[in-house]
Amino acid sequence: MAFPVLNNYLARLSDTRQAATSVWLDAEGKAQGRFFNCTMTSAFQPLRQLDSGAVLGFEGLARSVSAADSGLSLWKLLDHAASDDESVELDRLCRMLHAINFFRQDGAAQADLYLSVHDRLLSAVSSNHGHAFQRILDALGLPIARIVLQLPAVTPNQGWLLNYVADNYRRNGFRLAVNVASPRAAVALLERVRPDTIKLDAREIGDESAAADLLGVCHAAGVRVVFKRLETGRALDSLRRIGEASGLPIVAQGYLLDTPGGVLLARPLEARAAA
Repeated sequence: MAFPVLNNYLARLSDTRQAATSVWLDAEGKAQGRFFNCTMTSAFQPLRQLDSGAVLGFEGLARSVSAADSGLSLWKLLDHAASDDESVELDRLCRMLHAINFFRQDGAAQADLYLSVHDRLLSAVSSNHGHAFQRILDALGLPIARIVLQLPAVTPNQGWLLNYVADNYRRNGFRLAVNVASPRAAVALLERVRPDTIKLDAREIGDESAAADLLGVCHAAGVRVVFKRLETGRALDSLRRIGEASGLPIVAQGYLLDTPGGVLLARPLEARAAA
């Protein structure tokens, strides 16, 4: 393992589950935790370059674990039951688990880890929320430069809040991704928020010409564009047309390419198909 501090931490973890948010290792060595009465762990979905199939990063996703049911999204299960303070606690626990389960695997290589910031946290967190996660990474000896925090899409009236949270995370050393509803919204955020990555829903592109133009603008600014939720052949065809129109590679993420799982799938698509 390339991270000795993390390795020492994992070696000290026991499987006792005394605290509501304790962390332990399962029989396969994966970190698990508990929130309310739900046992949780991490799943990862690759972000791939379409033409080569190369993996550029992984998004960490919280999943439940139980004898009867597994793989359910924790936010869908607990969001309505949790208060704002409990949502902050859940978010931090998820990010800690994802960081541990990501960097403990050889498949992490030099890929980035994308971690979502839940929309409830934009208004619930205090001014030191970026520093809190930075301290966890420092304590585990993990590279903050490999972490990309994904900020949720916001309404025009929430623009000031997005700026505030983005500035806080950036001052604490994190790179940022911003989810946007359309290419036009992305262009409006480029200068104001200065994200490192823009994420667009592949199901709702609509204007392919505008998406191709956005790729050019982002490429010139050094900003990556990721088309998320790629789930159908029709959406894939649309992305290929956008790539041809822009002359730039397309980065995508979705169930059409990969199902999220606990083991990092770092092989190109062609190698996986051959296997």
